[in-house]
Amino acid sequence: MGNTANLSSPDSFNGWSNKSVVTEFILLGLSSSRELQLFLFFIFSVFYGAAVLGNSLIILTVITDSRLHSPMYFLLSNLSFIDVCQATFATPKMISDFLSEHKTITFKGCMSQIFFLHVFGGSEMVLLVAMAYDRYIAICKPLHYMTIMSRRACTVLVGVSWAVGILHSASHLVFTIDLPFCGPNKVDNFFCDLPLVIKLACLDTYVLEILVLTNSGLLSLICFLLLLISYTIILATVHRQASGGTSRALSTLSAHITVVVLFFGPLIFIYIWPFESFTIDKFISVFFTVFTPLLNPMIYTLRNKDVKEAMKKLRNQHVGSKEAC
Repeated sequence: MGNTANLSSPDSFNGWSNKSVVTEFILLGLSSSRELQLFLFFIFSVFYGAAVLGNSLIILTVITDSRLHSPMYFLLSNLSFIDVCQATFATPKMISDFLSEHKTITFKGCMSQIFFLHVFGGSEMVLLVAMAYDRYIAICKPLHYMTIMSRRACTVLVGVSWAVGILHSASHLVFTIDLPFCGPNKVDNFFCDLPLVIKLACLDTYVLEILVLTNSGLLSLICFLLLLISYTIILATVHRQASGGTSRALSTLSAHITVVVLFFGPLIFIYIWPFESFTIDKFISVFFTVFTPLLNPMIYTLRNKDVKEAMKKLRNQHVGSKEAC
């Protein structure tokens, strides 16, 4: 159990105080069954390794193949980098906790998980909008594509996505880190999820819950509406075109739209019941932190001929260099 001494201290209850007596939180994880935890240890170790390897391979392929030095693949490689980060902020600890009897995390570690979750989540939302904008320019304004989507413009878009993610996360953490935690310290998940942690504070958190919902919900809604508008215009434009590149454009768009649906679909459930606890909440958490980073590289490689050919070329070069040695 975490250190819960001095529960009678008035400083722990009155107002916003940084004198919390809780120094660590207990993560209840996905299951209390020892046999199931050992099974999950193996499964999630494989999934995590595949997610990191798949996204790292995309980044390496885009960097090494000159044919992929274009705005679309530059943004894709940055999405893969965010996915590696998203998979790493909590999953390795979850995997190690499957082998541990006492699943605890320090107060600072808990705040770090909250911070990084919202940095990577917010950044990915904005980057998906940037990728939709890239496809909009490529399909609707092809003659001006390279002028508009210059290297500098792409760098600015990536920088904005990270800046929004950091500001979004910092706005959550600025009031969470000084909340008084003086008693219960059990988090019913495998990482520190912000709504669950806020509920453990020793004060009425209704206003804070509304602020969290407004902050995250507003960012998600704006990004979703921008994506919806962008892809509606793009699909309408593709439908009007009768060229040989239509099927290729649709193939690329289907990959982008699939990723958007997989990312924003679970968010709809989260914001319908933001501060209610359901069994499916843990599945959604696993989906975001493990399966989404794993599915994204699969979707983009399976549906993208250029990436598949570049990966084959990279593999042949690696095999050839080994044989030469």
